[in-house]
Amino acid sequence: MTLFKRFLLDECGATAIEYGLIAALVSLAAIGGASTLGNSIDDRLSDLSTPIDNVVDTNSVVTTGGD
Repeated sequence: MTLFKRFLLDECGATAIEYGLIAALVSLAAIGGASTLGNSIDDRLSDLSTPIDNVVDTNSVVTTGGD
């Protein structure tokens, strides 16, 4: 009976499981944050590339050959 009582009162395994769950939640939050940040940076760079492309297109020099 004391072996069974000791088994019920032992919390070592529960602590390890709690730490594992915390680590999993932190990693999910980090992945989600990195994904959101990456999408935000991609949108910002796409917004900047359009005006730059327009400037390059209007200022491009066309050569007809020969000096």
